Amino acid sequence: MSGASPKTVRTKLSTTVSPKTMRFLEEKVASGQAGSIAEAVDMAIRKVRRLENRQKLAVATARYFEQMDTHAAAEESDIARDLASAASAIDFDNEL
Repeated sequence: MSGASPKTVRTKLSTTVSPKTMRFLEEKVASGQAGSIAEAVDMAIRKVRRLENRQKLAVATARYFEQMDTHAAAEESDIARDLASAASAIDFDNEL
């Protein structure tokens, strides 16, 4: 489980959720993925924030490449090809 440690400052949140959401949170606790409903909420929020950040990065990356001049785009393409070639020799499953 990853979540709040006993020393972490917590803010009180009182709310109502749908029965489906409550079941989801309770399942996270029952499965051991979270130590409490509060920790399950924190986990869910972290995941949403991570997804939102990935979306922002994707939009910014697309904007970067759309605004790039032809010469810079060719250089980026060369770099990407070289990195892909180098990465193909790495077994990422065994590198960790």
